[in-house]
Amino acid sequence: MLPTTRPQKSHYSESEAAVALGLSVEELRTLVRSHILKNNEEDASHVASATYQPSDLLILRMVLRGMSTSPAESETVHTASA
Repeated sequence: MLPTTRPQKSHYSESEAAVALGLSVEELRTLVRSHILKNNEEDASHVASATYQPSDLLILRMVLRGMSTSPAESETVHTASA
């Protein structure tokens, strides 16, 4: 029997992306505004409906991990790998 895997989605709605990242929709919007959009409100006003690709979620996960790592932890990881 072949293993069944769910096909990867080609895009996620804003609410699906928030769930996949473990965030509320408002937290996702704040994350995108503060780390992705260049001119916060001006850029956000040009987006009618946000959709996300799997690569977008990967980058947002990396941003979230970076936010949750304290500078001391980053230094330790960097020093240990050097």
